[in-house]
Amino acid sequence: MGVFSKFYNFFSSDLAIDLGTANTLIYAKGRGIIIREPSIVAIEQKTGKIQAVGREAKAMMGKTPTNITAIRPMKDGVIADFEITEKMLEYFIKKTKTGSQFLKPRIVIGIPSEITQVERRAVKDAALRARASEVFLIEQTMAAAIGAELPITEPGGNMIVDIGGGTTDMAVISLSGIVISKSIRTASDEMDEAIINYIKKKYNLLLGTRTAEQIKIQIGSAYPLDENLEMEIKGRDLAHGIPKTIPVNDNEIRESLEGVIQNIVEAIRSTLEKTPPELSADIVDRGIILSGGGSLLKNMDKRLREETLLPVFITEDPLTSVVLGAGKILDNIELLKKVGQKY
Repeated sequence: MGVFSKFYNFFSSDLAIDLGTANTLIYAKGRGIIIREPSIVAIEQKTGKIQAVGREAKAMMGKTPTNITAIRPMKDGVIADFEITEKMLEYFIKKTKTGSQFLKPRIVIGIPSEITQVERRAVKDAALRARASEVFLIEQTMAAAIGAELPITEPGGNMIVDIGGGTTDMAVISLSGIVISKSIRTASDEMDEAIINYIKKKYNLLLGTRTAEQIKIQIGSAYPLDENLEMEIKGRDLAHGIPKTIPVNDNEIRESLEGVIQNIVEAIRSTLEKTPPELSADIVDRGIILSGGGSLLKNMDKRLREETLLPVFITEDPLTSVVLGAGKILDNIELLKKVGQKY
């Protein structure tokens, strides 16, 4: 059986994809996570030819000559540029080189819970055009819950909050189904924008998105820290048009992020208010589980604990919960039929 399993996995080309606004992760059946790259494509404007994808393209952001543009084809968790997303997916799928190249992969893709039918069709079409044999769409919260190994098939309430790049998705799950869910287009990207706007307004200094992301990672927080943090940041002085370096501290960055954090808090509260009482009792015992890159913001769990008065836990690897969950579903056909929407 072990030999057959290895033989099958070699020829199997099934993939699970977390097609995120910030990053694309791909899990290959029998091999684990094999692609983990930024969702960015660099193209030549005149010819439309792809110059770079993923990490290589991210390194070009804000540094490209006029004839090359670095594009993020996903925005707010959905496809903003269909053609570029299709090319990006095709590039990543080819890069996986799973099993026989004659087999088209069956693909499971995680999607935000409140995207429209048109947006769902765009994700499905992009995957089919990128050589998928069939496509299953699964809500990101369900995938993240499975990836976090929550007991989703049991008759009890499990609450998961996935703070991604473009969307924050939350759901209460019981008996393999989503009882209540909410998706807001406020997440990590909005945090970067908030930092850029704050520094521009306070210091008349223009930052790039990559710099803002570094500030968020290094000194950003959702709740006061035990010790103060400070860093030097570089940008363009808008008054004189020249490069300038200034110091900023964690208090300032926390102030800049407050509006975004508050939006996420209010969405979680709204979801809790609509949760049936029996499941609410389970959440009091089990707490809220956080996943997604945004949950790694310093003291995000502490802030949510203060706001909801509930236990809050971060999954072991928040960045991979969705793709690992989608990967586990590939191995469980019965569960795939229950939680996935086939195309």
